[in-house]
Amino acid sequence: MTLFQIGIAVGVGILLSLVFWFLQVRVGRGRVQSAQNVASKIIDEAKKEAETRKKEATLEAKDEWFKAKEKFDRETEQKKQEIQKLEKRVTDKEASLNRRVDLLDKKDAENDQKETELKRREEGLRSREGELADLIDRQNVQLERIAGLTTSEAKAILMTNLEEEARHEAAKQLRAIRDETKRTAEKEAKKIVTLAIQRCAADHSAETTVSVITIPNDEMKGRIIGREGRNIRAFEQATGIDVIIDDTPGAVVLSGFDPVRREIARASLDRLISDGRIHPGRIEEVVQKASKEMDEKIIDLGERTTLEMGTVGVHERIVKLLGRLHYRTSYGQNVLAHSKEVAWLCGIMAAELRLDETLAKRAGLLHDIGKALTHEVEGLHSLIGGDVAEKCNENKLIVNAIRAHHDDVEPISLYVPIVQAADAISGARPGARGETIETYVQRLEKLEDIANSFKGVEKSFAIQAGREVRIMVEGGIVTDDEASNMSASIARKIEKELEYPGQIKVTVIRETRSVEYAR
Repeated sequence: MTLFQIGIAVGVGILLSLVFWFLQVRVGRGRVQSAQNVASKIIDEAKKEAETRKKEATLEAKDEWFKAKEKFDRETEQKKQEIQKLEKRVTDKEASLNRRVDLLDKKDAENDQKETELKRREEGLRSREGELADLIDRQNVQLERIAGLTTSEAKAILMTNLEEEARHEAAKQLRAIRDETKRTAEKEAKKIVTLAIQRCAADHSAETTVSVITIPNDEMKGRIIGREGRNIRAFEQATGIDVIIDDTPGAVVLSGFDPVRREIARASLDRLISDGRIHPGRIEEVVQKASKEMDEKIIDLGERTTLEMGTVGVHERIVKLLGRLHYRTSYGQNVLAHSKEVAWLCGIMAAELRLDETLAKRAGLLHDIGKALTHEVEGLHSLIGGDVAEKCNENKLIVNAIRAHHDDVEPISLYVPIVQAADAISGARPGARGETIETYVQRLEKLEDIANSFKGVEKSFAIQAGREVRIMVEGGIVTDDEASNMSASIARKIEKELEYPGQIKVTVIRETRSVEYAR
């Protein structure tokens, strides 16, 4: 290549480089200009948006200000109204007080006038009393002169006449009282006799809780228990009664507080022992059968009882409860037999008092139905029985007699003391209730301890099987009046601290001896 060609090539290259550089400069300036334009637009838009938001914020602030002002004006108006009301009330009270002050001033003035008038009248009465005394003296002198009697003689005659007149008036009053007594004698007699009977009421609640089953031999105990105790567990689970097997020969004890369940368990165990097949499946079958038979027997007992006592229209639930009472005892006394006896006694006493005999017998028969539920429902048997009778639509007098026969509620009729008395008579008669010798001795000792706790008691003796306590007191310490009060106090303390059937007679004996020697 020649130098000329080289120079041309170099020149062309330089030229091309210049052209390329020029083009790049032009393109860069265009981009800068475009960017500047875009930036200007963005700035303008931002300024417009800022202006717009500024206006919106200004408007919102003005709205809030107007709302606050409106609320302030409204509250101010309410406060003004309240202040005006208070001002009006204060003004009214001031006016009322002013009126009262004026009225009091007026009354004070009237009282002053009345006081002045009373003083004037009092002075006039005093002067008249003096004149009257003088007049009476003059009249007495004239009467003595005319009658020829002194003042003392005239008083004696007057007293005699007044005495005769008083006797005559007293006789008239006595005849009137006698006539009124005759008219009300029958009513008063009912109350008196009933209240006297009521003093015999008592409360008892003990009962039998075990049944003894006789077994042919001790081998039967093992069969009752079963392998690993499965038979006895199945039996207790099915009946709800505890089976007690100990070293007692020829006997198994059933223990439970529910007498009906205990009777079902007794019948079931008797049947299992007689049958000889004792296993869980057989036990369940026999218990179910015995339960069904027991339900039928309870209903039959209840129906026969109502038929025997002549009570009609008795609710089915009460009939069942009467049947259940056949298996309940209190101090060894069968509660159903006790209820029937109380019913007869109530009927007799009601007839004597000319009350409704049928109503009294019904109250006596139902008075202890709550005892059939005391193992299922908590509470006193009298209140439980009253609730049941009320739900079964019994007469309200019968319901009250059931609830009140142990003084748990206030009586509303004369049938309550009749039931109380009959209940006490049935429980207190000889042989009605069993009592262990230990309990009997403790009761007598407690009775004597109560008597000995009083000051002045020398000796005390519980006699007549605890029906009476005789107390010897020291005559030098206890007077006759105090002896009377002591007998009442001892009786009240016995009622509070001791449980006993029937009534206890308290006799306080005070002996005073005076000894002198003639020489």
